Amino acid sequence: MVDKLYDSAAAALDGLLFDGMTICAGGFGLCGIPERLIDAIQAADVTGLTVASNNAGIDGEGLGKLLRTRQIAKMISSYVGENKEFERQYLSGELEVEFCPQGTLAERCRAGGAGIPGFYTKTGVGTLVAEGKEVKVFDGEDYILERGIRADLSIIKGWKADTSGNLVFRKTARNFNQPMATAGKICVAEVEEVVPVGGLDPDHIHLPGIYVRRMIVGAPYDKKIEFRTTRPRAEAGAA
Repeated sequence: MVDKLYDSAAAALDGLLFDGMTICAGGFGLCGIPERLIDAIQAADVTGLTVASNNAGIDGEGLGKLLRTRQIAKMISSYVGENKEFERQYLSGELEVEFCPQGTLAERCRAGGAGIPGFYTKTGVGTLVAEGKEVKVFDGEDYILERGIRADLSIIKGWKADTSGNLVFRKTARNFNQPMATAGKICVAEVEEVVPVGGLDPDHIHLPGIYVRRMIVGAPYDKKIEFRTTRPRAEAGAA
């Protein structure tokens, strides 16, 4: 059996990174993001990156780190709020942005991983999203052609994996990690725990190990909160 487990994020990415490459990155906000792999990419100082991700993290966290160091040249994203540096670079023309509806982005990555070069969808018809795209009529209604996304590298975050790379995501962290994993020519995963083969219920595996080339254990993690929302405690004895 091929040993997929590496000692560090830098080791797992060794030989895979180059300037101008395209990366698919899992995660939603700060949930389920490959933190250790992002840090290793930052340290590797590769530039001119095109990154497909639901968003670009927040200022100084997640992919926001790579924006801050100007390593990302283009983002393919659906949600770009809460990141002032993203906004500044986009408005000043320093960052190219391809806006993509959230469901369409997920399907573009899933399609790319399934070997489907393109598909038609109603999402975005009649909006700026449709500009420059082929329109086809099905059953009397317009649909636009969206291209599948293929990347040089996928970086994802999982919960548990076995030593063969079979992987389980935990709750919301499943988000974009699954379609992003299949869209890359090579997928590197960071996980919280690795168990022996047979340690995972086969019916609960979300991503088969055939898609995962390399892995690291990234734990322990400091779980960050994007927006801390609280309310005052009720007075003692109040109803």
